Amino acid sequence: MNKIYSVFTGTGSYVPTKQIKNDFFNSYEFFDSTGEKLPTLNDDITKKFEEITTIAERRYAEDNESTSDLALIASQRAIEAAGIDKEDLDYIIFAHNFGETKVDNIAIDIVPSMAARLKNKLGIANPSAVAYDLLFGCPGWVQAVIQADYYIRSGDAKKILVVGADVLSRIADPHDRDSMIYADGAGAAVMEARESDTPIGILGHNTRSDALDYAYMLRMGNSYNPELAKKGDHYLKMNGRRLYQYALENVPKAIKAGLDKLNMNIRDIDKVLIHQANGKMDDAILYRLFKLYGIKEVPESIMPMTISWLGNSSVATVPTLLDLLTRNELDEHQLNSNNNIVLASVGAGMNINSIIYRLP
Repeated sequence: MNKIYSVFTGTGSYVPTKQIKNDFFNSYEFFDSTGEKLPTLNDDITKKFEEITTIAERRYAEDNESTSDLALIASQRAIEAAGIDKEDLDYIIFAHNFGETKVDNIAIDIVPSMAARLKNKLGIANPSAVAYDLLFGCPGWVQAVIQADYYIRSGDAKKILVVGADVLSRIADPHDRDSMIYADGAGAAVMEARESDTPIGILGHNTRSDALDYAYMLRMGNSYNPELAKKGDHYLKMNGRRLYQYALENVPKAIKAGLDKLNMNIRDIDKVLIHQANGKMDDAILYRLFKLYGIKEVPESIMPMTISWLGNSSVATVPTLLDLLTRNELDEHQLNSNNNIVLASVGAGMNINSIIYRLP
């Protein structure tokens, strides 16, 4: 008997054109959390940063681009790739963290919702295309896909646009060296209902939230520069060391729990698409994941990465990675029919989620 499954029928992304290499920050003034200026030379700071994160450059939005502008391009590409009429969409789910960030005002702007702005820019007239936002930290896009899967499998929807976009460069403290990790971008996918007598598309998923002990590892706070802090603007802050340890301890277990629900093994997985947060951290997460299965050697071809040249664009990293992979734009990485892939993310909340997906 055929069942209904959720399948990606089109993907799209937008990688901003402004390339920001690490030496861009050599003219910055960096302070520590106590407001003391760092004595280390900036060239040494950026070299150490790249050694720790593997990030050599990132992309920033142009001054005339807002968050919804980036999302619009990614969405148009996904809709075109799916070959659907945009008026047939049942839902538009927009994952983000900071709303419509603009170059001249870092105040969070979420009225109207980002999904409503995107629907307006797409020119969709259908009132039955329900548009809403999802705030879930960096795992927001993956969680939006999980929600969309529920809508589709319940019979409530047949076509859903799931978008993730953030412009982190405008809410990053220019005096905090950790802010060099952040980037801008957008990714999108069209999900559709498909009948099949064999499992395809989204096979299962798993999510966890650890707010009791870890809620404030990512938060908003004053600039580390005492003079800038007097203005009262809030910037994105993180407890990098503790976050790193949290991710290493919990992300592998969360992915394995999702596989366990399906009685699957990591050996059944062809690709792991993980949130591009920190290159060395992602490598360590993958190593620990395989270690949970008693496997010491991790296949080199299993985890495509973009962080070295795109940085961490929060909710946009996973859909951008999926789109580039789908379009065969990542060297040495291809997707084939019946491949099993994992989509996973970790971020503010703290939240972790994962999806197991089988290509039709």
